[in-house]
Amino acid sequence: MTKGLLFDYGGTIDTNGQHWAEVLWSGYCEMQIPVSKEQFREAYIYGERALASRPLIKPEHNFRDVLEIKCRLQAEYLFDNKLLSESLFVEKISNEVATICYQFAKRTTQKAATTLSELSKKYPMVLVSNFYGNIENVLRDFGLLHFFPVIIESAVVGVRKPNPEIFRLGVDALGFLPEECMVIGDSVSKDIIPAQSIGCQTIWLTGKGWDDTEKENQATKKCVAIIENFGDLIKYLG
Repeated sequence: MTKGLLFDYGGTIDTNGQHWAEVLWSGYCEMQIPVSKEQFREAYIYGERALASRPLIKPEHNFRDVLEIKCRLQAEYLFDNKLLSESLFVEKISNEVATICYQFAKRTTQKAATTLSELSKKYPMVLVSNFYGNIENVLRDFGLLHFFPVIIESAVVGVRKPNPEIFRLGVDALGFLPEECMVIGDSVSKDIIPAQSIGCQTIWLTGKGWDDTEKENQATKKCVAIIENFGDLIKYLG
């Protein structure tokens, strides 16, 4: 039944199912940044909202650049709100935490590339991602661009998940019926539910999430599979 694949990127290919907030928090812990997880959460939300409203990320930026911008926004929020007492932590977060998380993403995407290579021999593949207009440069930096001849990026097409129309664009690009397409993503609300709403099959990659209540959603029961490792896709699609 499956003729084509649609992949989410962030939180799926680059973290093996972990929410990026959890990856960043691990970096904070490794560098012993003296803030609580709740304070970090405030800074993370502030940074994501700032990126959504201000064009800080440029098409030429790779993912190391993206992480540095994200981390600097978080660090400045923490310092400005007196949640960090020393300005040196702003540089430590912006540089060292960003580097730790970039290296994590690099290792994870290298592992994912093996799986993508195998699947690309059998299926045409499309990337469907909420991103900042620089996803091609990110994929190029990680050696993944050649797997996705078509990329549906929210900043380019003007539609964002969870709007199911962004998945419909991906299905149209593949040229198959929705029920002939498999969507693979880490977010129930942004990937699984909208993809199912237009008739696609779904596989949910579940990891350490920002909101674990997603695991209780009825949509997960309709998934073809629930996996905990990106490489397990081969068992169902290989």
